[in-house]
This record gives sequence, structure tokens and C-alpha cells, in this order.
Amino acid sequence: MAAVIGAWASLSIAGWALVYLPHLPAGFIYADGVPQHGDFAEAVYISMVSLSTVGYGEIVPAAPLLRLVMAAQAVTGFGLLTATVSWILQTYPALSRRRALAHDLNLLREAAGPLGLLSLEPGHATALLESLARKVSTVSIDLLAFNETYYFNEAKQRGSLPATIAYAQELASDALTSTNADLRFAGRMLHASLDDLAEVLRGKFGHSGPTSSAVFQSYERHHKHRRNPDGEAS
Repeated sequence: MAAVIGAWASLSIAGWALVYLPHLPAGFIYADGVPQHGDFAEAVYISMVSLSTVGYGEIVPAAPLLRLVMAAQAVTGFGLLTATVSWILQTYPALSRRRALAHDLNLLREAAGPLGLLSLEPGHATALLESLARKVSTVSIDLLAFNETYYFNEAKQRGSLPATIAYAQELASDALTSTNADLRFAGRMLHASLDDLAEVLRGKFGHSGPTSSAVFQSYERHHKHRRNPDGEAS
């Protein structure tokens, strides 16, 4: 993200500097004591001052057209700053939602123990699976809207979705074997949302596999998380 933002700013500065360069130094008015240069470095300085909307005022354009050009650059600089802040502010909530889903799956696995859904009342289990299905769908939408969030690896594995998504599949499969109709329906919902997530991972990020399970295993390997035989992340 830092590289992208830096590239935005650098290309913008360099592009506007090339506009100013043919007009240096005659097309600008310099304050007393400010040396006049007509090189690219001077054009870059003027471009940086204009893009950042600092406006020191020691070098100002003389021609009306150049004044309009510098004002236009200041507007684009403000737009660049706004876009950068908006991008960052929208990215981190998406990461938080993904981490929250991973934490929920870990907590459910620890609380339910080896019995899994059998340790819960059918009504309670149904509500939990429907909630998980909605959260998985939200993560799929986040990955489509903010592709860059995929490349954030989690330092703590409890918050790592690649290390915990397989447990969501286990829950969905267990629900499909239940005698309770509502729980089976919730299981189908969770399965459908997991298949959608697998399709996003397959189509957008190149994870191959004929099944959703194979895609999730590739997802887990790519993020360098491994599960022990008992299913816990390591």
C-alpha cells in the first residue's frame, strides 16, 4: 500500500513538473533572494509545493494559464490525499471483519470441543451457523472490493482465516447430517457462502482446486499456516 501511494504521488509530481519545465524560469516570478533555475529539479520543487498545497509563495507563475494549471494541480493533490486516507480507512475495517470471523471460529471450536454441533441445542446451533454464513459472505465481498487485504498475513494465528476456515466446512458438513430441518438449512447456507468464498479465491487470487476444500488448503499454504492432525493451527 505504501508503494502504491508513493507511486501515485511520484508520478503526479513528475508529470506536472514536465508541464512546468518548458516555462522555467521566465514563466515564473521569483521572490527577492531566491535563485532562478531552469532545470528539472526546480520544476519538481514547484510541483511538490503545488501538489501538497503548501504554497510558500517564493515562486509563483506569471502567466494566467500557468496559474490555472498550478491551481488544478493543487486540486488533484487534495484529491490524492483524500483518496489515500479513504483507502486506508476502508481497508482496515475489512481486515478487522476477517480477523473477527477467524476468532469466532476458534472460540466456537474451543467451546464446542470434540462434539462440535452435537454439544449445542439445534436452535442455538442454527443461529450460530447462520451468523457465520453472513460473516463469510461479508469476507468474500471485502476481498472483491479490497483486493489488497488478501495479502495481509496475520502474525497471530488465532486471527488467521486461512488457518481456521476448514473448521467452518466441518461445521457445515455436520449440520447437513442433522435431523433438524432448520439446522440442515443453516448448514446449506454456510456451505453456499463457503463455496462463494472459494470461488473468489480461485478467480481473483489463483488458488486452484476442484473443490472448495482444495482451494482452502491452497489458501492456507499460501499464507504459510499449517494445521496439526488434531485440526489446530500451528
